[in-house]
Amino acid sequence: MATALAFDTHAYVKKLRDVGVPEKQAEVQVEAIAALIGERMATKHDLELVKRDIKELEVELKRDINELKRDIRELETRLLIRLGTLLVVAIGAVATLVKLL
Repeated sequence: MATALAFDTHAYVKKLRDVGVPEKQAEVQVEAIAALIGERMATKHDLELVKRDIKELEVELKRDINELKRDIRELETRLLIRLGTLLVVAIGAVATLVKLL
């Protein structure tokens, strides 16, 4: 897919010529710069793909966060049950010791 250059190549060649750069050399420099820009310039299509990827990652991240929150709530419940059980056992043990002493 062709991309529009961010600068006017003809005007750039003219500026180089005006400061004493031979025309052939100026043209080669402009061609090299244009090729570099063409290879590295992001197109609207590239940006749309990146935006789409970011949206997909956001959805996935939100889902993962919700799963983690659910897991934490489940762990809290299990811990509460275990602590309650330990408390009942401890009270029972203290009550037994009080009866024995």
